[in-house]
Amino acid sequence: MSESENLPMNFGGIDEVELSSFDQSGILIWPVSYEGTVSFGTGTGRGAMSIVDASRNMELYEEETDTEPFRVGIHTLDEFKPRPTPDEMMAALYDEAKRLVSADKFLCMIGGEHSVSGPVIKAHAEKYHDFSVLQIDAHADLRDTYDGTPHSHASIMARVVRDMRIPSVQVGIRSLSAEEAIAIADGLPTKIFWARDVAGKTDWIDEAVAGLSDNVYLTIDIDGLDPSIMPTTGTPEPGGLGWYETLELIKRTAEKKNIVGMDLVEYSFNDLFDAPAFLCSKLIYKSLAYVFRDSLSRVAGA
Repeated sequence: MSESENLPMNFGGIDEVELSSFDQSGILIWPVSYEGTVSFGTGTGRGAMSIVDASRNMELYEEETDTEPFRVGIHTLDEFKPRPTPDEMMAALYDEAKRLVSADKFLCMIGGEHSVSGPVIKAHAEKYHDFSVLQIDAHADLRDTYDGTPHSHASIMARVVRDMRIPSVQVGIRSLSAEEAIAIADGLPTKIFWARDVAGKTDWIDEAVAGLSDNVYLTIDIDGLDPSIMPTTGTPEPGGLGWYETLELIKRTAEKKNIVGMDLVEYSFNDLFDAPAFLCSKLIYKSLAYVFRDSLSRVAGA
């Protein structure tokens, strides 16, 4: 039996109560299990807890920043279970997100399909002024409705930029409908960095960050990464972002803006292939390292 199997079932496998309790933690990890509107592959409903499980195998020292982000305190909330309908799910998510955001802790939600981001973004937008969204994704997600509901994973950014009028920067996009193309041309408050122009490069990142406001919510649909490193996602698209340009984007955003909350969604559980779950947990942890870098002590003095 590996050592990690004896660790608590929380993000990072943190066994120190003072670093994993709600009251003493600066970070909340919120697993949301939902795949109520998926349109291709399944498994996102089991994705959140499999990422939490995989995270127990991470080294909690983060070498790039020479820090241990878990020392901010990371509390893993109870798994948020699906409600019977999309409308009920979104309403329940919003109510709980409002409560969590009011706790003045950094909220990181793990999905679940991308529709779950909408209520969480709304709760943050109501707290923070000068607010924008940075989306990493293969899909524009700008359909007004899909499969008969406005609360579809294919409509999340329509809710953000059309309904809430929150300015956004969308990175890694390489799949959209004619309806979405027309909506973009009509002047939605979003700036798109197409995957064909940015994958494998970093010279575009400063422009992307400059398009964001001071307070930023980061939403990562894991299919924004290339399927060569992230194959287990509901709607994989070829030609996506690599590991290092994704990290560089998040790092520079954290350096120049105030990332106030985040989510990672659309990982599809596969019991035969767990490396992508570990990638998701590592991406979350490194993002937290960037966000909290200035408040953490250096370990080796680098």
